[in-house]
Amino acid sequence: MMPHHFDAIFIAPFGAVGICADDKAVTHISLLPQSKIALPPKKNTLAYLACVQLLAYLDNANYIFDLPVRLSGSKHQLDVWQAMREIPAGQTRTYGEIAELIGSNARAVGTACGKNPVPIVVPCHRIVAASGIGGFMGTRDPNAPENPLAIKRWLLTHENALTQTSLI
Repeated sequence: MMPHHFDAIFIAPFGAVGICADDKAVTHISLLPQSKIALPPKKNTLAYLACVQLLAYLDNANYIFDLPVRLSGSKHQLDVWQAMREIPAGQTRTYGEIAELIGSNARAVGTACGKNPVPIVVPCHRIVAASGIGGFMGTRDPNAPENPLAIKRWLLTHENALTQTSLI
């Protein structure tokens, strides 16, 4: 579920990015429609640091995040999200590969990907289907972007991970 209040919103090449943070961690990153209005973060906050680091990633796909994030979920979700964090920029893994790694199944991995509270920082876009790009964002929220797969393609292209024609 998408938060109703953001501490910052910035405009990215693929749409807007909303950030929620408290004084200890980034708690949520939302990929939003391009029509959202930018909201600058307050200086010296984690929302500000998140904006700086996300913009650094947009400038350099190999940027390594060191944001404190709060991931709340089931043990299975946390296992999937940790496996995602270990995939280097420019590489992908299939839902099945992650499932095998953590002792799960591909469908459950896909569900956990769709519930990732901090996309890009926890790179769920790097998980693809065995026969194509797979899904992205797993949401029916009316405030979500119109074409989430276009965002996934943009992120994978940015990282030079779309080398297989089956992913395009």
